[in-house]
Amino acid sequence: MKEVAILGAGYAGLRALRELQKQSELHVTLVDHNDYHYEATDLHEVASGNQPKEKIIYPIKDVVDPKVTTFIQDEVEKVDPDQQVIELKNNQPLHYDYLVVALGFESETFGISGAKENALEMVDVETAEKVYDHIQAMMKKYKETKDKKYLRLVVCGAGFTGIELVGALHDGKKRYAQIADVDPSEIEIYCIEAVANILPQFDDQLTQYCLDYLDKWDVHLLTSSPIKAIKPERVVYSNNDTNKELEAGTIIWTTGVSGSHVMGESGFSEKRGRVMVNDDLTDPDHNNIYIIGDVAAVMDKESERPYPTTGQISLQMGEQAAKNIMQQAKGEATKNFTYKNLGSVASIGNTHAFGYVGSTDVKGYPASFMKKMIMNRSLLKTGGLKEVMAKGRFDLYH
Repeated sequence: MKEVAILGAGYAGLRALRELQKQSELHVTLVDHNDYHYEATDLHEVASGNQPKEKIIYPIKDVVDPKVTTFIQDEVEKVDPDQQVIELKNNQPLHYDYLVVALGFESETFGISGAKENALEMVDVETAEKVYDHIQAMMKKYKETKDKKYLRLVVCGAGFTGIELVGALHDGKKRYAQIADVDPSEIEIYCIEAVANILPQFDDQLTQYCLDYLDKWDVHLLTSSPIKAIKPERVVYSNNDTNKELEAGTIIWTTGVSGSHVMGESGFSEKRGRVMVNDDLTDPDHNNIYIIGDVAAVMDKESERPYPTTGQISLQMGEQAAKNIMQQAKGEATKNFTYKNLGSVASIGNTHAFGYVGSTDVKGYPASFMKKMIMNRSLLKTGGLKEVMAKGRFDLYH
């Protein structure tokens, strides 16, 4: 029996697994360093303390069909594409006939001094929990010292993730204020962004909707302010060619991500951990290796730029990669991947959102409703109906 290995149990990897488990001619081995899947698009909810981690995770074993699949909890160290071998940290090397690489993303600091040492990252459940633990510790520290910098929360980067985190932090202000024994208005939220205009993927009307709420909530949005360095409890940024420093007890880094470092260490033709894949999602140098999710770059032929890496495209890539492997195993031709963009919705807190559904603009309550439906659809695609009923977002009325 031919062996398929899937590296990573995120959106792309689990979607590929669910599709491959519909057949019985191939054996599948799934490898992930966690024994649970987490909804990466909801990490800001855990980082802000608005949701417990249990709300965004479920056991991988819930998805695994033992008649088809073996799950190994381990860390992938390296892939040898020529020998078709995967090196694992704690287990024997794993051999494969077909490989799906879906290893996810890592925080990207772009070489900015002190970012790795002095800012909090938010790339998985563990780091998201650390952010919330840190926020609580800073609120307690304010209560002891009365130093207002401990009431200040700084989000570095006003991209999709950064803005969603800002909204979630705003929702958490009352809770933080209770810990610090202050009025919620004393909790300050800053967001620092290098470029002048945020969220270019949305039209001006939708972006203005977001900006209006940030202004209403007294969020300090500093645009055209590239970050130069992160010092202990200080962000150094440039504005109007002048370097400035902002003191804060909590500094969270959301400026960008790269694909897994394993891609470079395995010799793949990558840039920032991402491989520009063939039209059928295979590696340019190995037609039995499918590279999907955050480690893949798929070209949008209209814009001539790679599509942004999102949960939506990862799910579609996982499904197509699995179907292509089943075609290959039968000696049939693979099909090219075509991305069907169903829309994009950003939340700013639990009750406000904005974006597109298809080609239609949505904002306010309808967008918030759709955001939660998108979350539930993701759960359905990776975990099935059981996970939707257990972990789904049905807090729709507010």
